[in-house]
Amino acid sequence: MKIADMNWSQVEAYLAHDDRAVLPIGSTEQHAGLSLCVDHILSERVSVEAAEPLGVPVFPGLPFGMTPHFMAYPGTISVTADTYGRLVLDILDSLATHGFKRIAIVNGHGGNTSVQSKIAEWRAAKPGITVRFHNWWNAPATWQAVQATDPVASHASWMENFPWTRVAGVEYPALQKPMVDIPRLRTLQQPAAVREYIGDGNFGGRYGRSDEEMLAIWRVAVEETRAIIDSGW
Repeated sequence: MKIADMNWSQVEAYLAHDDRAVLPIGSTEQHAGLSLCVDHILSERVSVEAAEPLGVPVFPGLPFGMTPHFMAYPGTISVTADTYGRLVLDILDSLATHGFKRIAIVNGHGGNTSVQSKIAEWRAAKPGITVRFHNWWNAPATWQAVQATDPVASHASWMENFPWTRVAGVEYPALQKPMVDIPRLRTLQQPAAVREYIGDGNFGGRYGRSDEEMLAIWRVAVEETRAIIDSGW
């Protein structure tokens, strides 16, 4: 259930019998012809669908993350590591203050993973509180489903092309883009050089696959995320 659909007294009543919460985090960055908010859309949606049967509240997803390398693409928003770390820890402080003791962070953006070190430091100083950091898109079962569908999958390729991440009126190429050289890409330090090298933003692979294939992968992702929220705390 979404926190947006609850009031404070309902949250208070919930905390009388459960202490779990979900915080989706994503980004706003180029995804070739897909929405700039792919990572935000997917992390929040998989969180809501996973948590709904469990009755666990899902807080609004963070739509911005750390993505300085894509700043040559208009619409991309990037925050510094310091700013992002402070924001996430402030949110965790608020959740802990209210009595949430089991917090699942569902991440949809690879650039956000470095915040885990700050979360680990925070958690060490908060006995009795557990924080799980779940990269939904490359978690074992979900990644296995992606690879079984098509092993050529990457940023802004078919693997992020769901009905809810497409942009109205955009036609996606019916071809497979050659994979970029990832080691070379990592050596590029300026956003303009990154854009010149990767062009439209797809790192490689087809631009889309059938809805049937995508929804099958999505079901795996929702179930895997639900297991993270539900058990093993």
